[in-house]
Amino acid sequence: MDVSIVIVNYKSKDLTLNCLRSIKNADWPGLDYEIIVVDNYSVDLASRDLEPFGEIKFVMNGRNMGYGAANNQGIGQSQGKYIVIMNPDTSASKDIFIKLFDFMENNPRVGVAGPKQFNLDQTVQETCFRWPGLLTPLYRRTPLGKIGFAKRNLDRFLYKDYNKDKIGEVDWLLGSFLFCRAEALRQVGAFDERFFIYFEDIDLCRRFWGGGWQVIYNPDAVITHNHARQSARTPWYKFFKSIAAWHHLASWVKYLWKWRGR
Repeated sequence: MDVSIVIVNYKSKDLTLNCLRSIKNADWPGLDYEIIVVDNYSVDLASRDLEPFGEIKFVMNGRNMGYGAANNQGIGQSQGKYIVIMNPDTSASKDIFIKLFDFMENNPRVGVAGPKQFNLDQTVQETCFRWPGLLTPLYRRTPLGKIGFAKRNLDRFLYKDYNKDKIGEVDWLLGSFLFCRAEALRQVGAFDERFFIYFEDIDLCRRFWGGGWQVIYNPDAVITHNHARQSARTPWYKFFKSIAAWHHLASWVKYLWKWRGR
């Protein structure tokens, strides 16, 4: 098996089905692939919904396991040389899989690669980052980020000094689409399930680097990501009252504790 694709569905049936259509419509010249869908107790997706897409491994959870844990279930059932972590709100371009497959085949020290991602309006999303500082999440989600020192911190975090049209090494990649080498993933370990949601992608990329594997941003491959951060849609003072904010905070504290001093 060449490529295994893992998708976690959580109350996003229509997006998941659209994602599956994009995978089926993509070019797969000479490649064998499998799709594994994990439903995280959202009860909006049934096996019959997947029948039009052919053979798909379907895992239905009896509770919400968290994003990382659910992906790990799919990873555990995968047989591919490469494992793609793909969010249900993404749509694959025709050539993304063959482009990233060929890139990984030609670059054996790359543990994970991520594509350029576009919003629905075709603006480019921020998907590659430097390691965050202690206050970076606060700067991103409050007006403090517009003040000189904080803005400089964010510009550095967001690679504003980097040409986003060039392939290159980055600290970490947004977890909405990760093309992982299975060998590397087995070596460094899959998602840390202590992160229920958020920061599991930063943690994973840290472990890739720690294991001697490269983390690469490859803008030659592209996807569409139908997503906007809740903090971007919601006034900052209301965001901090939301469940998402508390998940952010909990995962940020766990991340800081795990990687303290490193």
